[in-house]
Amino acid sequence: MELKDGEEKGVEVVEIRTCKEEYANGFQMPLHYPRHTKHDYHNMADSKLDMLLKEYGLAFKGSLEEKRAYAIGAFLWPQQL
Repeated sequence: MELKDGEEKGVEVVEIRTCKEEYANGFQMPLHYPRHTKHDYHNMADSKLDMLLKEYGLAFKGSLEEKRAYAIGAFLWPQQL
């Protein structure tokens, strides 16, 4: 099997992109930084995660667990993990 650039054998490529059609610079900083805990993200509904990511100008295509992991990595400080 031939691998494309950025792919590794056995690793699923997840698409993360910014919403340039909504925000000229591709990123929109809301007024407040999210104040959710790791527990909150693990229990957050798919629609709420989508809304949160969209609020920051991020579009994420992946499973619910992948979205949760991405949000945790994006919005929590290392000491909160």
